[in-house]
Amino acid sequence: SQQGCDPFAQTQRSKLQHRRARINQQINKEMRMRAGAENLFRATSNHKVKETVALELSYVNSNLQLLKEELEELNSSMDVYQNDSESISVPMIPLGLKETKELDLLVPLKDFITEHYGEEGVLFEKEIKEFMELRQAMRTPSRNEAGLELLMEYYNQLYFLDSRFFPPTKTLGVFFHWYDSLTGVPSHQRALAFEKGSVLFNLGALHTQIGARQDRASLPGLNQAIDAFQKAAGAFNYLKENFSNAPSLDMSAASLTMLVRLMVAQVQECVFEKMTLLCAQNDFLARLQLAQEAARVEEVYSLVHQTMSQPHVKDYVPFSWTTMVHVKSEHFKALSHYFAAIALCDCPAPSDAELLEQEKAFLQFHVTMPEGPSLRVLLQDPEERRKLGKAHLKKAIMKHEEAMRIHGLCKILRKMDILQEVLSFAHKRSLSKYSEIDHEEDFFETGEAPDIHPKTHQKPEIKSPNFSQVKVTDLFHRLGPLSVFSAKNKWYPARRVHLMRGENGFGFTLRGDSPVLIAGVIPGGCAAEAGLKEGDYIISVNGKDCKWSKHAEVVQLLKSTGKEGVDIGVITLQGSECPKAGDRKAVVMSSGSGMPKSNKENSRKSLMNSKSASTLLVWSKKSKRSKKSTYSGVPFTAVGDNEAMY
Repeated sequence: SQQGCDPFAQTQRSKLQHRRARINQQINKEMRMRAGAENLFRATSNHKVKETVALELSYVNSNLQLLKEELEELNSSMDVYQNDSESISVPMIPLGLKETKELDLLVPLKDFITEHYGEEGVLFEKEIKEFMELRQAMRTPSRNEAGLELLMEYYNQLYFLDSRFFPPTKTLGVFFHWYDSLTGVPSHQRALAFEKGSVLFNLGALHTQIGARQDRASLPGLNQAIDAFQKAAGAFNYLKENFSNAPSLDMSAASLTMLVRLMVAQVQECVFEKMTLLCAQNDFLARLQLAQEAARVEEVYSLVHQTMSQPHVKDYVPFSWTTMVHVKSEHFKALSHYFAAIALCDCPAPSDAELLEQEKAFLQFHVTMPEGPSLRVLLQDPEERRKLGKAHLKKAIMKHEEAMRIHGLCKILRKMDILQEVLSFAHKRSLSKYSEIDHEEDFFETGEAPDIHPKTHQKPEIKSPNFSQVKVTDLFHRLGPLSVFSAKNKWYPARRVHLMRGENGFGFTLRGDSPVLIAGVIPGGCAAEAGLKEGDYIISVNGKDCKWSKHAEVVQLLKSTGKEGVDIGVITLQGSECPKAGDRKAVVMSSGSGMPKSNKENSRKSLMNSKSASTLLVWSKKSKRSKKSTYSGVPFTAVGDNEAMY
């Protein structure tokens, strides 16, 4: 069975996750105290008591503030998630995993199996424990492909749990508790959708951690980082599109939009780094391309910065993230001007053969045309090239200084010497280039260089999770095929019928597989006498369970009976006894294939008996419509031409 990480192995990252769990618990405790104090404050009319409670509230609130600051510092521990390579890479922002509380499903599931399925709940303890072990393991997934598979496996298993144990009209009565990844505030809901959404969030978060740990100084490392951040964006985007009314801030639409944009920006940054690795050193067009890639990275980080600065978002996004994103937008703006200057000053003037191509590229390079001579003249005149290059460097240096100033405002980032090193290296590089091309006899005033037009050769993709890549088998397979034995169907208690074979056989027609259906009963025949009805499902023959049996197997069992007759166990679905003419369209859930093709989860108002139905996430699967022939309003899975009289 799947294993999570050893939660006690003291890696840097598990220490972080331990600290996160501890802070979550403390925040939980303080919030309970605050709720109690607030209730007392509202309820009492005694002035003295009010004063004491007000004082206690101020203590609790300041404690909460400190805890949230401590959690923010944790959320900013990016260095732990980075790789150990020698070369300097700019740090990326990873997300911490959401923590959850233990969940004991043994009694609720056993009760449901006894009540709804009419089976002995105690016989399913092994399956329930296996499910609970899987849930326990997915709380600490390892930071690699196996960890991702573990989360996917659990997510897919929740589909079966939903179909088997969560009827549309009532809940199991268990609460799913999860802590907010950004604020540490606990939330709980009865809706299984909250559990699914939280697992999906962790899938995205784990991708961010895998992306952040890649060695981006090499091409394979960069490609893996790009893949991981694209998949993280896909998980958060899937969550945003298929969920609504999440109870915790980290899963709100505004927060998920911000996370998707942040991941896309991190992909774009990796694409820029990839270009710097692949680029020919002294090639004019390659340098222009780098400048445009950098301008594109600046553009996407500016968008993330705007998103993080929105009223509802800025209160809970770690200040260090907002600062880091702001620093990166200024840093990449500086780089775009630096590479423009390098293209102009370090690359030789074009030959006649190259001129046309360079002119064409340069036409689309600036946002507005630079002042001065025509492009053709500019490109062929080293002095004009130097002048424009100098203007670009001047702008680069201003932006480097701005990036360093913003970086200095955040005490958490100030401790991140990697970022400091990158910024200062880039700044010094621009300064030394400036002094190299600056002539003492320059009498001209350096003009204002126009900005560079953002352009990328590799657009980030948002890669949705591919749930079908992790195949799972329904742990509760023994309850029978899902097409019949699901939480949403109800059936009358199983009947045992003793059947003798008459002159003309048993007197019924059978159809379909798993479970086999009695499609017709001949009036006056043996089956009719024994009380079998059209629409009954055969669940056992002579005590042998036939829920999953194929048509031919059931026929074989029936045919092998002698004079003493046969005992047949049948059930009738409620609502299928008197089919209306319009009821011919049956809906079939295919039980063998795992996840249905349409994985869109629709939010709908639930009938869950909760005070705040509107805040519940309820997911209803869109079922596949059956194209197979149906008979008497009863769903079938496999109806071939195998309907026959027996």
